[in-house]
Amino acid sequence: MAVPLIYAALSGFKSTDELSRNPVGLPESWVTSNYTQILGSGDFWRLIGNSTLIAVGTTVLVVAVSALSAFSFARFAFRGREVLFTLFTMGLMFPFAVAALPLFLLLRSLGLLDNPLGVILPQAAFGLPMTIIILRGFFRQIPGELEEAATLDGCSSFGFFWRVLLPMARPALGTVSVLAVVASWNNFFLPLLVFTEAQWWTLPIGVQQFQGQYSAEYAKVFAYLVLAMVPALAFYSVAERQLVGGLTAGATKG
Repeated sequence: MAVPLIYAALSGFKSTDELSRNPVGLPESWVTSNYTQILGSGDFWRLIGNSTLIAVGTTVLVVAVSALSAFSFARFAFRGREVLFTLFTMGLMFPFAVAALPLFLLLRSLGLLDNPLGVILPQAAFGLPMTIIILRGFFRQIPGELEEAATLDGCSSFGFFWRVLLPMARPALGTVSVLAVVASWNNFFLPLLVFTEAQWWTLPIGVQQFQGQYSAEYAKVFAYLVLAMVPALAFYSVAERQLVGGLTAGATKG
């Protein structure tokens, strides 16, 4: 798994001519300008900021809505509960491409084109099925005795959800948060569909545009790809440690 990353990083330190002559070996002369020019570009940092804004907004929205929905599906008995839950799970069967045209028309009618909400809201909606399924399964494993004890202490249903259930569900919340961030960060089709102005482009679109602009300068393209991967890899390395620690702590929740 590390070989392609190392190859891309080393290729970014070469010139295009050297990369053609020596595609595998170490750089003869380390060309740091490929990286420094990108890091000194305001466009690159704007793409990072746009991707971060959209990923954070999507994650907060999908986790908040899914947690409340999963709590209702897991802890309350009401007529049509399983039918409604099945409708949510059916959302896993429909890829985004199927809804691209009607979604574009809907966003245009709502005036959400070239607006971050035009990406955040659909991404959150498409992330609901998987997130609700994960959280519902975790919430159902919480012993009912805890809820009864909280009720006897005068805790309301929402109070139990906020003060007891969410703290115990940190491993599951960490899992769905990581999934939501990664899915949003890597999303290419939806931002391409919504954003026509360059000021709102996200990093995947920036990679595609940079590759088209410097299609003959392979070394610069490699450098751009490596720098585009760094934020996602850094986030995952930190989130993975927290996630494993949370899963270990949550293993004895019962």
